[in-house]
Amino acid sequence: MRISIGRLVNFHGVKGEVKVLSDSDFSKERFSPGNIVEIDGKDFEIAQYRTHKNFHLLQFEGVSSLDDVEELKGKEVMQEADAVQLPLAENEFHYKDIIGLEAKIEDSLKSIGTVTDIFETGANDVWVVKGEREYMIPYIEDVVKKVDLEAGHIIIHPMEGLLD
Repeated sequence: MRISIGRLVNFHGVKGEVKVLSDSDFSKERFSPGNIVEIDGKDFEIAQYRTHKNFHLLQFEGVSSLDDVEELKGKEVMQEADAVQLPLAENEFHYKDIIGLEAKIEDSLKSIGTVTDIFETGANDVWVVKGEREYMIPYIEDVVKKVDLEAGHIIIHPMEGLLD
């Protein structure tokens, strides 16, 4: 099964290097040279990888000019879900396992919505929960009290002002 790991948003230079905005866990491992990604139905082998600002810059095998990749701008970057298999530490999860979980408030177990996206901020991840409103839930110990993949939900303790 192929999953989206980002979007090709632009180019860097004229030699076919592409800028990818990642929406994946383990971006460094997913974009390692030798790995295969699919863009617009075509497979590309990653020849070089580096980061620049908030972007992941990729150079593909056999691509030497902007003309070779220009039609791919705005397209999803796909990869086999199991292309990267890393052991997870305690309280670490794959994005695909968190997205879709129901978010419930600790005391009442009232649902506030479903996790729809995850942002990496540097200090901690932020989980986007959409229900009647959209909430930004920081993935920190004080807020996310329990992640229950089997039950399909997370339990949060909303800090003051978090749900206002």
